[in-house]
Amino acid sequence: QVYIIDPMLATGGTLMDSIDYVFDRGATEVTAICLIGSPEGIAAVEAHVGSKNVSLVLGALDEKLNDVGYIVPGLGDAGDRLYGTSV
Repeated sequence: QVYIIDPMLATGGTLMDSIDYVFDRGATEVTAICLIGSPEGIAAVEAHVGSKNVSLVLGALDEKLNDVGYIVPGLGDAGDRLYGTSV
């Protein structure tokens, strides 16, 4: 059992790579926990994992991605907020 924490599930790219990484190394079950997600990101992750044993837990589901792949309304840049680099 592996838990993956990803603050924001926008396009799903980072989460899909992380899921592949742990399954390639022997994981049999993954629970991904995200603060906020988009419908597009959820759909991409679901299509990518297929029949693998993956559960997705979201704190909130926002309405969509904008034209550059940011969650709307979203939280701003989660990485900047976590590491204090926002200006």
